[in-house]
Amino acid sequence: MLQSGAIAIVLAAATYKLFELDRYFVPKELALHLTALAAIIACLQGARRLELTRVETLFGLYLVLGIISAALAPNHWAAARAVGITFSGLVILRAARATSNAGSRWPLLAVLAAAIVLASVTSLLQAYGVTSDYFSLNRSPGGTFGNRNFVAHLAAIGAPTLLLLLALAPRARETLAASLGVAILAAALVLSRSRAAMLAIIAGVLVLALGMWIAQRRWRDPRIARRFPLAAAFAAAGAAAAILVPNALNWKSDSPYLDTVTGVVNYREGSGRGRLVQYGTSLKLTAQHPLLGVGPGNWAVAYPRVAAKGDPSIDRDDGMTSNPWPSSDWIAMLAERGLPATLAFALALIGLAVLSIGAMRNALDLDEFLPPLALLATLAATLVVGSFDASLLLAAPTLFVFALVGALSPPAATRMSIPLSTATARGLATVGGAIAIALLLSLRSVSQIVSMGMFSSATTVAAYDHAALADPGSYRIQMRIAELGAERARCDLVKRHAMRAHDLFPAAPEPAHLLAGCGVRFKRR
Repeated sequence: MLQSGAIAIVLAAATYKLFELDRYFVPKELALHLTALAAIIACLQGARRLELTRVETLFGLYLVLGIISAALAPNHWAAARAVGITFSGLVILRAARATSNAGSRWPLLAVLAAAIVLASVTSLLQAYGVTSDYFSLNRSPGGTFGNRNFVAHLAAIGAPTLLLLLALAPRARETLAASLGVAILAAALVLSRSRAAMLAIIAGVLVLALGMWIAQRRWRDPRIARRFPLAAAFAAAGAAAAILVPNALNWKSDSPYLDTVTGVVNYREGSGRGRLVQYGTSLKLTAQHPLLGVGPGNWAVAYPRVAAKGDPSIDRDDGMTSNPWPSSDWIAMLAERGLPATLAFALALIGLAVLSIGAMRNALDLDEFLPPLALLATLAATLVVGSFDASLLLAAPTLFVFALVGALSPPAATRMSIPLSTATARGLATVGGAIAIALLLSLRSVSQIVSMGMFSSATTVAAYDHAALADPGSYRIQMRIAELGAERARCDLVKRHAMRAHDLFPAAPEPAHLLAGCGVRFKRR
């Protein structure tokens, strides 16, 4: 189930170009939720108890606090969507750990790494001129992710696992396959020009290099001397090919790759300065709502209320945030879910690091040493990516990060045991509740995709109205119908749909402007 989900989430995309972000996000969310649903059904069949480690318990606490925060959020649709991604991610974490403990770690890791290479391949295809309705011209070459940064983030997060598979490959063909994968990832990273991904790769490589130095001193294993120089050679070849082979990308700069390298930590101007402004302003939301935050997925709802005039994160045309998320997972956690939830998540990551270091210390050979080292490098890359861009806020990185963490995690003691037997009311409620949540999340994603299709082909007010019924949480659809009402002097439509849009994003000025044209005035919240 996890292997199929990994491939599906890479390829999932829609062609509804009016929904330039959601036509990638929503299909991938559907793949995530369906994978979680299948995992729940598969893992809970005949199970008597769900045994959780301390790390999993802390992640569970993070989820529970997020659910409480979502219940109090102003935009419940956005909150449910964000919490749903967390829920499905944690289901996949537990399922991946169970799969690994049952003896299927290496097949799972191999397919996860192959799926990440496949994501990079779609990016390279677009970079070298392949066109498709499933590709976006914005932020090219994003392949089936629609944004070059998202592909690069995934490549950086998956690189340690690919290197692990290369180091421990039992046969020449596996070694060659992993080496080619390294070259593909390197080429995609260079062509993406993603600064966050470059910093993440540096962090992951530093962790791996330190670990390799320790391992070489302990075992003098010949694979270290052979395999890692091989990986470096293929990575260099992939990067060189990306720079030297002519591509179809239209960079504005005459030296785009050099500019990216020299500006990787530039915070005095451009996007770097914008991030600093955004982080500082977002922390104001944390100060105002320290316990539960403004609600998962509700950063874009609350941010305009505290943003200063000229804030680079605010779109000048519509007065809303340019992106629906902040440029950092960790800032998002603080602002949206509050300090306790962020602390629970941070302690879980620390727990994973402690477990990994302990497993490396007790390892008897390289085969036992490298998986926890790869986990440490994966955590390092994830932390860096999450410091500069959205990662765990999105479905695809969530699936891969939690699946890799579950598969690579060393054995740990059980700290909490939840009865699952359907012979008891408590067990039946637990199993039934988990299945119901995953099913509802999947149906919600299906309704969003259906709504996008209906909206894209609609030509009448009634057709637009049907699209709005399929996705009541879509600000875009509500505003389009309200605008149609204003064009046709239909104040009934304006009042109904502009008010719904206002309820979704109270700080947005456009709904208030349309309502004022129909004599409805209220104080902006």
